[in-house]
Amino acid sequence: MGLEDWVLSIMEKLGYLGIAFLMFLDNVFPPIPSEIIMPSAGYTASKGDLTLIGVIIAGSAGSLLAAMLLYWIGRKIPQQHLYLFIEKYGKYLRISVTDFEKSLTWFEKHGHRVVFFGRMVPAVRSLISIPAGMSRMPFSKFMTYSAAGTIIWTSFLAYVGYHFSENQALMAAITQRIGYIILLIVAVYVCWRLAKKYYLAKRKD
Repeated sequence: MGLEDWVLSIMEKLGYLGIAFLMFLDNVFPPIPSEIIMPSAGYTASKGDLTLIGVIIAGSAGSLLAAMLLYWIGRKIPQQHLYLFIEKYGKYLRISVTDFEKSLTWFEKHGHRVVFFGRMVPAVRSLISIPAGMSRMPFSKFMTYSAAGTIIWTSFLAYVGYHFSENQALMAAITQRIGYIILLIVAVYVCWRLAKKYYLAKRKD
């Protein structure tokens, strides 16, 4: 049984609860990607077994529960202990120290807004909550950014599965390209921030 078939079987057995559970795992264990879960959920909704809005709510709820858990892990557990845990058990979760350090660097460079964009970027999505907690980002602000990014991402993926699941090649092309578009938007935002910082520095000289 392939990963997609397994995901569909979980949804058929558990419905919305299965979608929430799978999206929770997506944020904690990156090997189960939302790019498979939510389009599959959208496809299930297109057959009439579930509703599209219910699929989006369930997927978003699962993601946000995981984000909350990782936020509080980052807030309560000392950084050195997290490094030791990842070094020892990260291979089982498909998380490396390098991935963790990248998420820390992203957060330090780009601030709280990276939480919003990070909800839509693979690997970063799973880890960005931890540096948010470590930096003591206000929980209400963290959840606002997380909810906005998560709802947009889950809605998009569910919509793609709902309308294009019969054409697997087209669906794969759409989900792949949107990933590139998001990375491009992030890159443009970073360049804008750097240009603004450079311009303000020049004005002070």
